[in-house]
Amino acid sequence: MPQVMEFKLPDLGEGLTEAEIVRWLVAVGDVVEVDQPVVEVETAKAMVEVPCPYGGVVTARFGEEGTELPVGAPLITVAVGAGSEPEPAVVAESSGSGNVLVGYGTDHSRPARRKRVARPGAMAAVAAPVAAVAAVAAPAPAPAAPAQASGPVPVISPLVRKLARDNGVDLRALRGSGPEGLILRADVEAALRAPAPVAAPVAAAPVAAPEGATRIPLKGLRGAVAEKLSRSRREIPEATCWVDADATELMAARAAMNAAAGPKISVLALLARICTAALARYPELNSTVDLAANEIVRLPSVHLGFAAQTERGLVVPVVRDAQSRSPESLSAEFGRLTELARTGKLAPADLTGGTFTLNNYGVFGVDGSTPIINHPEAAMLGVGRIVDKPWVHEGQLAVRKVVQLSLTFDHRVCDGGAAGGFLRYVADCVESPAVLLRSL
Repeated sequence: MPQVMEFKLPDLGEGLTEAEIVRWLVAVGDVVEVDQPVVEVETAKAMVEVPCPYGGVVTARFGEEGTELPVGAPLITVAVGAGSEPEPAVVAESSGSGNVLVGYGTDHSRPARRKRVARPGAMAAVAAPVAAVAAVAAPAPAPAAPAQASGPVPVISPLVRKLARDNGVDLRALRGSGPEGLILRADVEAALRAPAPVAAPVAAAPVAAPEGATRIPLKGLRGAVAEKLSRSRREIPEATCWVDADATELMAARAAMNAAAGPKISVLALLARICTAALARYPELNSTVDLAANEIVRLPSVHLGFAAQTERGLVVPVVRDAQSRSPESLSAEFGRLTELARTGKLAPADLTGGTFTLNNYGVFGVDGSTPIINHPEAAMLGVGRIVDKPWVHEGQLAVRKVVQLSLTFDHRVCDGGAAGGFLRYVADCVESPAVLLRSL
């Protein structure tokens, strides 16, 4: 008899605990190969095609398109192996692929079976055994995960979940000390040592809505954005300072660069290079606050996030090690990540790990804003539109290209002097790019 292997929704990383089924890529009865994508899911971070580590015949699918499943819930079952039964048309190695997303993989301790060659008429021979196995062995769909009172619980490690479950600790009531609020083993152990359990927050009663109102589920990407922004406002004592700057010389420098041979350089790339130079002078703004240790952690590299508006909503892709990139390299990376964002193909790793965010809301035709910090970062620079305005230049009134720059910062990591110094240095570089060249 074929062996039925159950494939569960894997942990897709970065503390994600659930995903919504967007589109099934296989149907019951289809033959799948090892590592073939079987379903497209949407997490709070990105759209992801999930590959199955088993090859064989799909005997069951769990969840309709649009259904949200928790990590660990069954996705599909696959009949693999042959034994003494007639050989199916395609039977994959029952040891699976061994590939891993996060938290799932297959056992390499058993030798892989030889992949059998398809024979004419073999599918008819295996159809009845497979159907019988599916009817008897396919598990019932997993019960829905209990509703979280404050959004998904950010836990990656199954050991942490087990420790909490065995000791009756409500993970929803904990505040994680890891990156982006990830709950670690130390957080659970600290809760066990606490003199009294922390009560879980009470869910708010539904708001009465007038007839004809439309309700939009606050889940997926929109829900993740709402939770992150709410957490930022709850935890971070933020302050904002701003300044108008004459960007005429910066725009002239960019025009001269793009007139030369080579790839074009975007305004965003120049502003990003200015930001990394400013962060080298004011490293307190490239940091995070570790509440568990009661420490400010200054970070060695600048992983620069930038806000990108897509059909799915606002996302913040991250350029790794931006401090070591040239304007040309930054421009290329911004372009690559923006295209992935527009097509919904950003991986979760492309959207996490940022240490400072650059938000160019000038593309929407507005002059100013007070950005909300992208938790757990310590600051965000906002850039308005660059527009012709009257400006006093060298003692004379002239029409210049003016931009408003605003810096929102975590007042725990620095005082106004450092924040003002950072913003003033950025403005000086915008007004006179030679200032930047002098510091390189």
